[in-house]
Amino acid sequence: MEPGVAKKRIAGWGNYPRLACEVHHPQSAREVRRAAAGAPAGGAIARGLGRSYGDPALNADGVVLDLTDLDRFVSFDEATATLTCEAGVSLAQILEAFVPRGFFPAITPGTKHVTIGGCIANDVHGKAHHVDGCFSRCVDSFELLLASGEVVTVSREQDAPLFWATVGGVGLTGIILRATLRLRPIETAYFHKRAVVVDDLDAMLDAIAENDARYPYSVAWIDPLATGRSLGRGVLSVGDHAPLDALPAKLRRAPLKVSAPPAIDVPFELPDFALNPVTLRILNAAFGQILSRGGAFAHYEDFFYPLDMFDHWNRGYGARGFTQYQFVIPLEDGRRRMRELLETIARSGQLPFLNVLKRLGPSNDAPLSFPFEGWTFAIDFPIARGLEDLCRRLDRMVLDAGGRVYLGKDAFLDAASLPPMYPRLDAWREVKRRVDPDERFRSHLSDRVGLTGPLAR
Repeated sequence: MEPGVAKKRIAGWGNYPRLACEVHHPQSAREVRRAAAGAPAGGAIARGLGRSYGDPALNADGVVLDLTDLDRFVSFDEATATLTCEAGVSLAQILEAFVPRGFFPAITPGTKHVTIGGCIANDVHGKAHHVDGCFSRCVDSFELLLASGEVVTVSREQDAPLFWATVGGVGLTGIILRATLRLRPIETAYFHKRAVVVDDLDAMLDAIAENDARYPYSVAWIDPLATGRSLGRGVLSVGDHAPLDALPAKLRRAPLKVSAPPAIDVPFELPDFALNPVTLRILNAAFGQILSRGGAFAHYEDFFYPLDMFDHWNRGYGARGFTQYQFVIPLEDGRRRMRELLETIARSGQLPFLNVLKRLGPSNDAPLSFPFEGWTFAIDFPIARGLEDLCRRLDRMVLDAGGRVYLGKDAFLDAASLPPMYPRLDAWREVKRRVDPDERFRSHLSDRVGLTGPLAR
């Protein structure tokens, strides 16, 4: 351990698990190389803003390299909307710098507080996957620090197997130092939006399928406490970029307005008893009402990032933390399977809260990228007794349906479940053995699910 570097307890966004890790804060690519080379036998893993929910950016036996100080823009070609930046640049920085110039991230998840390196390592997706695919679709190339200390430029044309193994590879092929990606030209920072209130699961899935053919952005919230005939009731939100001539006069005065800082801070972890069946029913009812109302136009902050207005909102789940369980299952027999999964969640005795239901488009060439064509559902659970057993039960049901869980959100998956969920895992392992035969890059997640360690051999 370097002088002045002490272990501290850190976690992902779910605040579970919390592990004591040796965290380094390199200021340059040279310092990243030095810290990675000096890592102990437990290896090293890169970390951005800590928005992966579980443990992919934790390493109690090695070192964690916090790359948030590598946050500089390198170049921008306005004619092609092509940006080169360091891996620690966040989507929030890109929005602040480029929305006033008429550009927007081509693909964005549900928070802007994520780094470009993290977006690539998790191959994040958003409301428009059925149209735009994953984040990797807008990435032209990236510079990758290998275990050997060599820095290579990787693209679809230049070592394509390594490109696709790194995309969605949760940081295990090397450390992304900088990336070149394409932004989306926009006329305004606003979106046409429409809310569709539905009464049950069949109506919800029909509404998603119908509106996905008309709108590029689509996401649904369902009442996680509804059962019986009301199972799956909720609100589908759809929308598209609003052109300048469509805006009302009031909004046209500042059509490329950048959002303000978070309005509300959750200053400390709430008591565990704050989330209980009564409060969750009230919160879910209020959330449904908010989603079903509003005007015809929404600023990107409200449309994409509603939770970002609450700084440190994860503290609302209390000291024990929470996990977000996200799965995708095939469209074939998907309605019956989704109904069984939602019924299992509703009757579990756990306290589910925020959730997202979407239809995903086709998969890409990345062996560990999560999405494929099917239905995906993500739901938050406060950590509580019996939750791990529920997640294992859901894992079995997802596997039986031919589906998989999202490694960037996971906290409980076991090593035996990973290969059938990710059938192209051997192709990823082949690249890993080529570029990192001694497993210098590893994490708590990778050891837990058998991507590294004895279970990987």
